[in-house]
Amino acid sequence: MSTTIPSSDNKLHKAREVFQGQATRALVAALEVCARCGLCAETCHYHVADPKVEHTPAYRGEVLRRFYRRWHDPLGRLFPKWVGAAALTEADLQKLVHVAFETCSLCRRCALNCPMGIDTAELVRSLRAMLTATGYAPEILEQLADAAIQREESIEFFKESYLEQIGGLEKELQARTGDPQARISVAKDGAEILCVALSGAHTILPAAEIFHEAGANWTLSLYEASNYGVFLSDLARARAIAGRIVNEARRLGVKELVITECGHAYATFRWSVPDWFGPLPFRVRSILEVVADYLKEGRLKVDPRANPEPVTYHDSCNLARNGGVVEEPRFILKRVVQDFREMTPHGYENYCCGGGGGLVANLDAMEVRLKAGWPKAQQIQATGARKVAVACDNCRLQIGDLSEHYGLGVEATGVCDLVCNALVKN
Repeated sequence: MSTTIPSSDNKLHKAREVFQGQATRALVAALEVCARCGLCAETCHYHVADPKVEHTPAYRGEVLRRFYRRWHDPLGRLFPKWVGAAALTEADLQKLVHVAFETCSLCRRCALNCPMGIDTAELVRSLRAMLTATGYAPEILEQLADAAIQREESIEFFKESYLEQIGGLEKELQARTGDPQARISVAKDGAEILCVALSGAHTILPAAEIFHEAGANWTLSLYEASNYGVFLSDLARARAIAGRIVNEARRLGVKELVITECGHAYATFRWSVPDWFGPLPFRVRSILEVVADYLKEGRLKVDPRANPEPVTYHDSCNLARNGGVVEEPRFILKRVVQDFREMTPHGYENYCCGGGGGLVANLDAMEVRLKAGWPKAQQIQATGARKVAVACDNCRLQIGDLSEHYGLGVEATGVCDLVCNALVKN
């Protein structure tokens, strides 16, 4: 399902056409009302780490605003220099890759603090859509998006090897729980919960152990939660990737879709998927919300002495600022660790780690994302914590890289890993 790249003669027309399709009232309002007050600068981790004009959210908006004025403002067409309008060129498209895919993680901290309510992330998403449609998106993001779609198209081929892998994990689950009857079913009819994990045992086993101890009627999805179509701002790909899981959940008749510790996957299913597919016949929750309820209901017994090291928590931008999941991870951590320490700021105002928006997967962006992660490194260091609990795999990888790069000496670990450490087996 790769995007057909237009010829050189058609690229500029295609870019404008894609922008027209993105130009909602909200987007146009964001392009029109910026007061250039500069308040957004200090909210952005890129600018805090490296204070340059091009690292301000207002600059990113102005990049798109120049072309918008040329296309839609009569003065921009007649007297472009008067209003800062400019014609889009193919050279511009090449330069925009750095702006759209490398110096904005779509964290929306600027939007939270903008007095005019401008959501720069939406402007950058529009730029990403234009670049993807014209063949300038990072190749790795396109490959990962296409691989997810191909998995469904060849599901019988993938299913056999996947079930074999799950069989091995099931044995590990039995060893962890001490229960030879512990199971990891896949796409089971009659399950109440469909758990959507990421690739790798590190997101499947902790969830499986928690569900087992809570006595949940659950099953594992055949598909992974990550959606690289979202990072590309490619609606067709994003819908295709999400649609596999929606169809699976409908077919199985589950009551709830539980998303693993993944920020963008949660935000996508919680907010975007109902817009794409209409009202869903099942509930969507983060596994953090589920675990918090299990603890409140007494379905999990935990002993915080199993986690004696000082622990801090990093709020994933998509879970906290964009998703509202702020109190649940803290409720959990205060019950499963002995020494919980907050970062400053935290919650909705938390700084992005610098790895969101697909940057962790993009090796070309490594240098810039490590530099942009400096405010997060400073936050972590100030807590004196030895472990950083995270609820997003991109954040987990980025914080691990930040620890190595800045010599923080901390370990990034999943919230569910800490829960499993503290479980008192029934």
